[in-house]
Amino acid sequence: MTKVKDKPRLVFMGTPQFALPSLISLIEAGYPILAVVTQPDKPQGRGRKLTPPPVKTSALAHGLKVLQPEKVREQAFLEEFNHLKPDLVVVASFGQILPPPIIHAPPYGCINVHPSLLPRHRGPAPINWTLLLGDDVTGITIMLMDEGVDTGPILRQREIPVEPDETYDHLHDRLAILGADLLVETINLFTAGEIKPIPQAHEHATYAPRLTKEDALIDWAQGGEEIVRKIRGLSSTPGAFSYLRKQIFKIYQASFRPDSSLPAAGTIGRPEPDGLPVASQNGWVYLKEVQLEGKKRLPIWDFLRGYRLSPGEKLGLS
Repeated sequence: MTKVKDKPRLVFMGTPQFALPSLISLIEAGYPILAVVTQPDKPQGRGRKLTPPPVKTSALAHGLKVLQPEKVREQAFLEEFNHLKPDLVVVASFGQILPPPIIHAPPYGCINVHPSLLPRHRGPAPINWTLLLGDDVTGITIMLMDEGVDTGPILRQREIPVEPDETYDHLHDRLAILGADLLVETINLFTAGEIKPIPQAHEHATYAPRLTKEDALIDWAQGGEEIVRKIRGLSSTPGAFSYLRKQIFKIYQASFRPDSSLPAAGTIGRPEPDGLPVASQNGWVYLKEVQLEGKKRLPIWDFLRGYRLSPGEKLGLS
C-alpha cells in the first residue's frame, strides 16, 4: 500500500454538489490537499443572499484552504497557483475552462471527473443529454486534461445502465458517487505508472450543450416518449414546463402510454390511476409530480385536490 507521505500533493477544483463525493474521497484517502479552488459565492433565493458553493462549505469544514478566483486566467491567481506547486490537479465540475499555464504545470497534469462515457456527451450538460437522448448506458470517465473541451486522453472509464424511469437528480447522485470511487482508484494507478492514457476516438464525439429555458418548454405535439425523456432529463433543474391557465406549470415526473385515438395535443384528460393524462402526438403523457408557478412541488393527486381541472382544457399558451 502506498504511504500517505508518498501520495501526490493535490489542488482540487470543483463547485457544485456533484464534486462533493470526489473531494470527500480524496480527504478520506489521505491525499494532501494544498488548496480547494471553487467559484465565487453567488446571490441566491428571493433575498439574493450571497451563498457559498457546496464545495467551499465542505472544504472549510475540513480545514482546507479555499480560493475563489473570478477567473482562473487572472495573473494574480496564476501566481498563487504556481506558489502552491501541486503534483496533480483534480477537477470535478469546476465551471471554468483552465488555461494552459495550469493544465501543463503539475508533473502529473490535470485530471477531470466527467459524467459520461467520453467521447460521447462532451460539454457542460452530459447528464441531462444522456436522458434527453434516451441513452441506455452511461458512466464516468477519468480524463487527463488537454487544452480542448473534454478532449483529453482517457485514463479510466466505468459504465452503468440508465434505469428505466430515472430522473436527472437520481442519475446525477449515482454518477457523483461512482466518479469519486473511480477517481481514487485512478490516481493510485496513474501516479504509480500503471495506466497509459488512451486518446479519444474524436470521430465519435458528441456535444452536450448547456440548456436554456427554451429547451425546457414542452411541445405537446411531439411524441410522448420524447416529452417524457425531456421531463426526466430536466428534473428537477431547470424543470421541464408548460403553461396552465397562463401560469408556468413545471412537470417533474411522468410516464407514457401510446394511443391512436387522441384529442388535440396538450388536451387534458380525466385523471386515471397512472396520473393526469395529457395528449401528445402519439399517446398520453401521465403527469405524476408537478408545480404551479408560485406554489409547492406536489404529487399530482395532492395538486388535483387543491386545483380543479376540467377534461378538455389544454396546456400551453394557445
